Amino acid sequence: MLIHALTESLEPIHRAFSVNWPEAEIYDLLDSSLSADHAANRGMLDTRMMERFKTLGRYAARTGSGDRATHGILFTCSAFGKAIEAVKREIQIPVLTPNEAAFAAAIKVGQHIGLLTTFEPSLPALSAEMHAVARRSGVPLELETRVIPDALTALRQGRPEIHDTLIAEAASALGPLDVAVLGQFSMARAAKAVVSRVTAPVITTPDSAVQELRRILESP
Repeated sequence: MLIHALTESLEPIHRAFSVNWPEAEIYDLLDSSLSADHAANRGMLDTRMMERFKTLGRYAARTGSGDRATHGILFTCSAFGKAIEAVKREIQIPVLTPNEAAFAAAIKVGQHIGLLTTFEPSLPALSAEMHAVARRSGVPLELETRVIPDALTALRQGRPEIHDTLIAEAASALGPLDVAVLGQFSMARAAKAVVSRVTAPVITTPDSAVQELRRILESP
């Protein structure tokens, strides 16, 4: 089950499944008010928001039965790390945050990492999560971050080429890196443009997440 807070996340995660795990049977839960409410609350995850996520997690986990029961949950909303961790503690089936697989992959590449996002409220949570992954891995992280809000605006206005160009320009402006991470599912479509502008490897969150979820669910 996929749980979304942005409509822009649906297409990239569906594409990632079609490439990395076409046999998977996937379904979507979308609450687009989550991102709007989170922004209005200045990025604070209050008790009410935490409970909303727990409710979504419980609902997703109880969907279907028998062979069609939910076997795993993937959240695609990058700004809600603490709320998703709360869901993990309640739900018995595997639950993945949008970024954990991508961040783990980035740390394996190097310590000088560029992290880009287009939804400003997500940056504090993403930065904290990246630092936590680095600490657990014993890697002395050197993190460069950029927020490109105009890119998300362009995407919502139906100008995807502008979205991609703005992200690629921001990535290039970071200078030499060991690896660049596009920190939101909606940014994955810009990977090709970013690759053309930087020499470092580029990691997208949807592909990393699908690969990790498949590894977990297909492990004996």
